[in-house]
Amino acid sequence: MNRPNPCLQCGACCAHFRASFYWAEADDVTPDGVPVLLTEQLSPWRRVMIGTNQPKPRCIALEGTIGAEVHCTIHPRRASVCREFTPSWEQGAANPRCDSARAAWGLPPLSPHSWTTPENFPKAA
Repeated sequence: MNRPNPCLQCGACCAHFRASFYWAEADDVTPDGVPVLLTEQLSPWRRVMIGTNQPKPRCIALEGTIGAEVHCTIHPRRASVCREFTPSWEQGAANPRCDSARAAWGLPPLSPHSWTTPENFPKAA
């Protein structure tokens, strides 16, 4: 049995990085896109999630407590920049950006063991 996704106890990336993306990803252009009401213009071709373009960022779509329990209120409609962010070890490799966001919030880096439990480790022959 896999452990719950460690991102649901983290949220550091959503409160550390600016979430900017191509303007046409928003729902005023793309059906079921990022809710435009949660964005602001960054440039003529880019939008940004409200709350992430400031010195102490926190995405408007993030609910919960960083490092305890969080979730994205628009997860199925999130921007490509969010979809493409790979947490450390989710796909078998560390992500220095994930590690730096976690460190900024006083959280340890994820490890390969963050994604599996001992019951799922290969058994010795």
